[in-house]
Formats: sequence, C-alpha cells, structure tokens
Amino acid sequence: GFPQERRELQARLEQGQAELERLRAAEGERAAQQERSSQLEKEVATLREKIHHLDDMLKSQQRKVRQMIEQLQNSKSVIQAKDAAMQELKERVAYLEAENLEMHDRIEHLIEDQVSRAGGGARARSKSETVSRYR
Repeated sequence: GFPQERRELQARLEQGQAELERLRAAEGERAAQQERSSQLEKEVATLREKIHHLDDMLKSQQRKVRQMIEQLQNSKSVIQAKDAAMQELKERVAYLEAENLEMHDRIEHLIEDQVSRAGGGARARSKSETVSRYR
C-alpha cells in the first residue's frame, strides 16, 4: 500500500539527493581546478616574460663587456705604438747626443790646433800630447 510506496519514493528521493550532492561537489572541484589552472597559466606567462627580460638584460651586459674588452685592447695597441715611438725617439736623442759630443771634441781639437799653431814655441799642449808624455 501507500506506506510501502511512500518508503520506496523516500529512498529514491534520498538516493537522488545524495547523487546530486556528489555531482555538485564534483562540479565545484572542476570549477576550482579550472580556476587554479587559469591562475597557473597567468603565472607561467608572467614567469616566461620575466625570464625573457632577464635574457635580454644578460645579452646587453655581454655586449657591453665585449665592447669594453675591445676598447681595452685598442687602448693597449695605441699605448704599445706610442711606447715604440717614444723608444725610437729616445734612441735618436741618444744618437744625436753622441754625435753632438763627437762634434764638440772635434771643435775643441781644432781650436787647440789653431792656438798651438798661432802660439809658436810656447804653445799650450793638446790633450793627446799631454797623455802621450805620461805613458
């Protein structure tokens, strides 16, 4: 009768409600997962962008370092060239100073010769004669 039918309907109602709860819970989980996954997608995109930016900065730094190294090498070459030029000038100066001394000695010698010729017997002796006397 009715009580029996009522109990069956009640049981089916409770089953239906329980299933509905399970489905709603599963749907909630899916929604939560979807939200989490879209959040993760955003994070991944942001991280990719940051990494790309850092890579660009790194490349820029490497370029700057390479340019600095090139400049240093160029400066080194310029300095070496100037050093070589200075060395050459020093050698020329030394050579000219030696030549100058030699000319000085020759002039002195010529002057002494002039004086000794002009002075006759009481002339001043030249350096070479003085040295030869004491040998």
